Amino acid sequence: MRYRALICSLLGACASMAAAQTAPLLPEAVVAALANEVSGETAKRNLEGLARLHRQRGSQGFHAAAELVAERARAYGLSEVQILQFPADGKILYGTQRARQAWDASQGELTEIKGGNSVRLASYAAQPIVLAEDSESTDVTADLIDVGDGAQEGDYAGKDVKRKIVLAAAQPEAVQDLAVGKFGAVGILSYAQNQKTAWSGENDNLIRWGHLESFSPNATFAFMMSLKTARGMQERLNAKEPIRLHAMVTAGQHPAFYEVVTAVIPGADPRLKDQEIAFSCHLDHQRPGANDNASGCVTILEVARTLETLIDAGTLVRPARTMRFIWPPEVEGTVTLLNARPEFAQRIKAVVHMDMVGGSPDTKAVFHVTRGPMSLPSFVHDVAWAFADWVNRESYQFAASGTAAYPLIASEGGREPLRAMYSAYSMGSDHDVYQDSSFGIPAIYMNDWPDRYIHTNLDTAANIDPTKLKRAGLIGAASGYFLANISSHDVPAVGRAIATGKLLRAVTALDRQTAQGPVDEYEHAVLTSLDAFVGGSPSKTQGLKSSAKGAGAVIYRRHREPRGPMTVFGYDYFADHAKSAGVATPKLLSYEGSWGAGEEYAYEALNFADGRRSAQQITDELSAEYGPVPAALVFEYLQALKRINVLE
Repeated sequence: MRYRALICSLLGACASMAAAQTAPLLPEAVVAALANEVSGETAKRNLEGLARLHRQRGSQGFHAAAELVAERARAYGLSEVQILQFPADGKILYGTQRARQAWDASQGELTEIKGGNSVRLASYAAQPIVLAEDSESTDVTADLIDVGDGAQEGDYAGKDVKRKIVLAAAQPEAVQDLAVGKFGAVGILSYAQNQKTAWSGENDNLIRWGHLESFSPNATFAFMMSLKTARGMQERLNAKEPIRLHAMVTAGQHPAFYEVVTAVIPGADPRLKDQEIAFSCHLDHQRPGANDNASGCVTILEVARTLETLIDAGTLVRPARTMRFIWPPEVEGTVTLLNARPEFAQRIKAVVHMDMVGGSPDTKAVFHVTRGPMSLPSFVHDVAWAFADWVNRESYQFAASGTAAYPLIASEGGREPLRAMYSAYSMGSDHDVYQDSSFGIPAIYMNDWPDRYIHTNLDTAANIDPTKLKRAGLIGAASGYFLANISSHDVPAVGRAIATGKLLRAVTALDRQTAQGPVDEYEHAVLTSLDAFVGGSPSKTQGLKSSAKGAGAVIYRRHREPRGPMTVFGYDYFADHAKSAGVATPKLLSYEGSWGAGEEYAYEALNFADGRRSAQQITDELSAEYGPVPAALVFEYLQALKRINVLE
């Protein structure tokens, strides 16, 4: 490789080499201009607008949010602002995503009937979160019965739930086929405590977001309630007090469209402008959904405004590559976009994805700059960390002393240090789609976790810190702008960032006692990714040698279609097709490893099936990434993917 000798000479450097720069990778004047222009207050004003809307997929609320974003993008001077529409009728397949129908609701009232009086328990008009997504219309009066968790058949033993509303601890989607489909209940009242953290149960007044199964034949309604309200009802039911409820719902699924907002800052280099650096988020969520994920949406919007403003003013040169901004429904919108418009996947070289980036200290959030999966090594994550680490140092210097060259604070925000973490790959948002082997696009994933208010009625704008938005915007803008302009001249600076990243990854590998072989291969591939990005074509990679025999020696390769992860939103491609093919559920899907669970193992097993690795080598890679896993479980899963025609 043309840059290999130069970079390898830098990899022996210590992390302090990167720290020696005042600002990394970009000229000081560029970083100063970005830091001065990015506004946490402007981002939060836009967030307050989005947080008013109940932004479920395909709904009127989502469309209003899309129009709001598009209007702002046009006002900021972005080019090619569009709201793309893709039919969603519950039947069309976009790669591995069966397009769920849109869901809208206009009414949802739950009242308790006491004598001749009615006491309102939940109102969709007041708090849309109380009505579970995919609820259907009803007008029913029925008694309440407690079924415990409600997700297992044993929960219904000795209980007559027919024509009653069940009180359940599980998510409505896990309850409906048993309660409604098998035992004849008319509806569900759930107090599911999803997204558990150390603070779960601390505030028993929280109402959590709930959803029903989009493709279940047992259509029904479900209301969500707080843990405190549920406990009070359980006490009354245990005391043999009857509770009679009236549910009035006007809602339902219907054919409509997935909508994806997109806009660009056109590139200037005739040779490179067809390549794109994308900024991604997810626009859908329940109201208020402030950190999840109005925060990511308004931050990439603020990045767009900042860059366009500085380019128009002549402060920044127009980037060589095009910069694209994308606001889709989470996961399903991204899978749909990359399948329905394959030119997007072909043009995008890297993604900056933001999902929850504004949590104030009260949310208990930790800010992560998350690396990609081991199946897709890339230098772009080290680029993002170089800027995040710099923001860490500058913000700590200001918090500790009151002075810093770049305090990076908003006048309406906090003054705490950022304390971002460079974290190993974790799943759960649109970055999974981009980095799936169907597309192979490296994605920088910026996210808060934990967040004690996620998926609750208290995920409000009041808990969003403009300073955090400003810092996330700066990291994203600097990373994206650098990648949009990167050339061979930047190789020494990127080499320093890779050196730092390698050291941090080595600490993780040492802590986990990871096998050295996969680690060495990964670090080699990080260098290769830089050469491919700057040089314009990937280097030839030799096949991997394997001494495995029998089932372990089999080499699998993924078919070109279908494209996307096996599990998406509201639809499980693997489960659906495995059932049709008579394939039993592989044990790998329920396996619990040291640093990952079945979902992670399965995701990466498919990604590693590249026509080069044997089944045993895939097992070794998975063991290095998520902890030791029995080879037989991996072999079984790979063979199951072959039987449903995903692998050959």
